[in-house]
Amino acid sequence: MTEAEQQALVLAKATQEQALDYLRRILLAPVYDVAVETELTPLTKLSARLGNQITLKREDQQPVHSFKLRGAYNKLINLTEEQCIHGVIAASAGNHAQGLALAANKLGIKATIVMPITTPDIKVDNVRRFGAEVRLVGNSFNEAQVASQQYAQEEQKTIIHPFDDVDVIAGQGTVAKELLQQQPKSDVVFIPVGGGGLLAGMAVYLKQLQPNIRVIGVEAEDSACLKAAIAAGKPVDLAQVGLFADGVAVKRIGEHTFNLIKHYCDDVITVSTDEICASIKDIFEQTRVIAEPAGALSLAGLQKYCKTSPGNESLVAILSGANMNFHTLRYISERCELGEQKEAVLSVTIPEEKGSFRKFCHTLDGRVITEFNYRYATKADGSHKNANVFVGVRTSGEKDKDQVLSLLAAKNYKTTDLTNNELAKLHVRYMIGGQNSSPTQERIFRFQFPEYPGALEKFLDTLGELWNITLFHYRNHGAAFGQVLAGFEVENDDQLAFFNHLKDLGYEWQEETENKAYQAFLN
Repeated sequence: MTEAEQQALVLAKATQEQALDYLRRILLAPVYDVAVETELTPLTKLSARLGNQITLKREDQQPVHSFKLRGAYNKLINLTEEQCIHGVIAASAGNHAQGLALAANKLGIKATIVMPITTPDIKVDNVRRFGAEVRLVGNSFNEAQVASQQYAQEEQKTIIHPFDDVDVIAGQGTVAKELLQQQPKSDVVFIPVGGGGLLAGMAVYLKQLQPNIRVIGVEAEDSACLKAAIAAGKPVDLAQVGLFADGVAVKRIGEHTFNLIKHYCDDVITVSTDEICASIKDIFEQTRVIAEPAGALSLAGLQKYCKTSPGNESLVAILSGANMNFHTLRYISERCELGEQKEAVLSVTIPEEKGSFRKFCHTLDGRVITEFNYRYATKADGSHKNANVFVGVRTSGEKDKDQVLSLLAAKNYKTTDLTNNELAKLHVRYMIGGQNSSPTQERIFRFQFPEYPGALEKFLDTLGELWNITLFHYRNHGAAFGQVLAGFEVENDDQLAFFNHLKDLGYEWQEETENKAYQAFLN
């Protein structure tokens, strides 16, 4: 046997001994002093849609609505008496903080939590409710972590790392122990990745007892520290991380966690913000639970996997947390249809003439328009032959979007696909408008009409082509009634005929020409 072969054998033996030690720690972890065994919920509608048997491991059912309680308690129960007297401290984006606060409260240990100032209020309030002291420091987890290390040294407190600790990893591994008891023969398990504690603990357990199960880590595209570590062969720092999925906004994978993951994780998938939003919606529709972005991460990875999977597999996703800041829902509701590829966002050039809107709607062949933004404007030379409109169209997927683009091209509409354009989705769609630079006699009205497929098209048909439309904004919010803001060029001698026409339409309307918001920003 060569020296290299001997070294490989020694390394393999050490790795196996380490894995057996983790297995023992997981089996003996007394997490159920505070944690509960969570359900494995079948997602029947999603299973039918994706052609696989999909189940969701419900860690949102923990007392702190996250799996983090398991690892935190397992770490505290293994502290020395002296460490307990001085108290503990941790840096956390939120869920580890809540888990540690509750665990410390249960054991009578004083806990201090250092949290980034970007942490959702719901998590900060819950940590305080569980009796821990909160110190808000820095804009990211890493800045909070540096501060916690300084406080620990000054105050002789024991740092409880949120993921890169042997006892924490073992505590998180108890999720896998439950999973195998509930469903021993899964084909693929999808596990969210921040610092890697949950993935490491679950992977080392699953692969020893059921090596045929594929273990796949799922990361947010803008916080993919595991993917970066795999490429470099070691943990490395990301230049920056996204904050949407704040529970996994970690710049560097853990040393202990990466050492396990590289041996026991089969693959890593990254997903976009829109894909995460789509999975939050799917989880809500199946369970009536609102998962936080990091909590829905693994299901987003599962759905991405299904696009190229053989089908008819038993797939499990871990719903890791449900501590959502309520106001984030506004953003998620806007983005989820894009994540499901159910909305195309387009810029379309149409003739600046009466009836253009109605003709454009007819071209879409009955498809639902989710948004329509337009503002009348003249060029520097005074011409106004064409107009750009910002349009959202509901689609059934990528192929359907391509058909929409083909329909528009066949009618000679110049179209730009903005569906994957972050600037358009985050900002431009809310900023379209501006002041009318033309000397027109413009009047502004709000309209309300019953919302159903084709309702906007019918509204435009009823409105007719008698007056030039100078402003138009419509957004389908899924409500029972559609709302339209429209501007019309109405000459003084036309006003009586115009208002008689409005009365004959049969729609509820209200004039807003004197509204201060219109006067300030659109007039």
